[in-house]
Amino acid sequence: MRSGGQNLTLVRNVIRKSCHVVFATCLGLAVIAADVGPVQAQSRPGSFADLAQRLSPSVVNITTSQTITAQNPGLSPMIPEGSPFEDFFRDFMDRQEGAPQQRRAQALGSGFVISADGYIVTNNHVIEQADEIMVEFLDGSELPAELIGTDPRTDIAVLKVEPEDPLPFVAFGDSDLARVGDWVLAIGNPLGQGFSVSAGIVSARNRELSGSYDDFIQTDAAINRGNSGGPLFNMQGEVIGVNTAILSPNGGSIGIGFSMSSAVVTGVVDQLREFGETRRGWLGVRIQPVDEAVAEAIGLEDVRGALVADVPPGPAAEGGIEAGDVILSFDGQQIDEMRELPRVVAATQVGKAVRVIVFRDGRTRTLLVTLGRLEDSSTVEADSDGPNGKTTQPEQAEIAGMTLSGITAQMREQYDIPDSVDGVVVTAVDELSDAYERGMRAGQVIAEVGQRTVAAPSDVVAIIEEVQAAGRKSVLMLVRDGGEPRFVALDLDQ
Repeated sequence: MRSGGQNLTLVRNVIRKSCHVVFATCLGLAVIAADVGPVQAQSRPGSFADLAQRLSPSVVNITTSQTITAQNPGLSPMIPEGSPFEDFFRDFMDRQEGAPQQRRAQALGSGFVISADGYIVTNNHVIEQADEIMVEFLDGSELPAELIGTDPRTDIAVLKVEPEDPLPFVAFGDSDLARVGDWVLAIGNPLGQGFSVSAGIVSARNRELSGSYDDFIQTDAAINRGNSGGPLFNMQGEVIGVNTAILSPNGGSIGIGFSMSSAVVTGVVDQLREFGETRRGWLGVRIQPVDEAVAEAIGLEDVRGALVADVPPGPAAEGGIEAGDVILSFDGQQIDEMRELPRVVAATQVGKAVRVIVFRDGRTRTLLVTLGRLEDSSTVEADSDGPNGKTTQPEQAEIAGMTLSGITAQMREQYDIPDSVDGVVVTAVDELSDAYERGMRAGQVIAEVGQRTVAAPSDVVAIIEEVQAAGRKSVLMLVRDGGEPRFVALDLDQ
């Protein structure tokens, strides 16, 4: 899934930013009562026309523009190394390098109005680094938008326009009530073609891509480039998700899309509107899953909770949490799986004293921990400078037709890789390889291979070799292009 929309000369000149994204909509929710007969599935409505007509005025197209500066590359003669003319042509080329060239780039995405006074929700990657943001409504009218705040961790952004009259808006619904099989409706701006509606079902719940706060709804509603930031509606006309990514081998919709659930989005939006930034609770632990082997080893009867692997200085250490503890409950909420803890902690008020129940030495203990703020806990990564100030060379490797490198500050600038994106950068791709056919290009970042995070080229090589040794013919990679995520199923037989 590539970032952006279409090139400006093709399909309304969309350039790199709106991702292939997901839309979904729930149909009516069946009510389950105790001691009642089987629940009947709700039949498909005869038409989505009334719902689409009611919701469309609240869905908007978002156009962004930014100034891009590029150095004039000049001429590039091929001179054999060691040639007597090598120094002459190098001096000539140095003199020919012109001043940096500037150009305007545009991108398209989608969004939706959440208040009559003009607050709008979209994806962060739709408006990231934009100089100007314009919002187009269903009737063709346009308004400039102000950026209120962004959250790269959930890829959510909030904008504000100043309308003369109250705007039609939509409300968030409870995504936790959405069930697999419920009908969903997607409205957005695919491929820069203008307002478009597609319908599908909720294919799966609680999907993860790469973030600690991921809670994606998977849907088969047809979505394409330009749908990024658009709403995922249930059949009551409530927003239960924000379309963010698709799984695609070629960049087009194949019916596997992901929408960030409203359970995550609503809290982020509320904080961005109030503070212009997120203020997540911070516990300060490194955790890992609890499996049967761990539970048996420590005497835990049920396989649940989050195993504390490390406790760096922070709120948890001050509250008495230790490495080896299993967190079973946080602020009254039971923790069944490791992935639940970061979301619960993040949603808790900064500075609140919470009770944390842990399993330690064969029994449970209740600890009182005062939460810090996650954003204040972040540290600045050091530049890749070695001893005596000399720049160290990043690790490199070649695998499956791709040349890989560790990410350096220079590469972040060269390929426009956001600071929030980590992994391994692709520096070259063999055009005859399956990786090239699957859309892999220089500048993209591999964040995961086989659903495991990678931080160095050797990680990628090791996992792929491990997969091949196990007799598997393909491996799933999470790739980020300009910050936007997509999965690539890489064929290892080629």
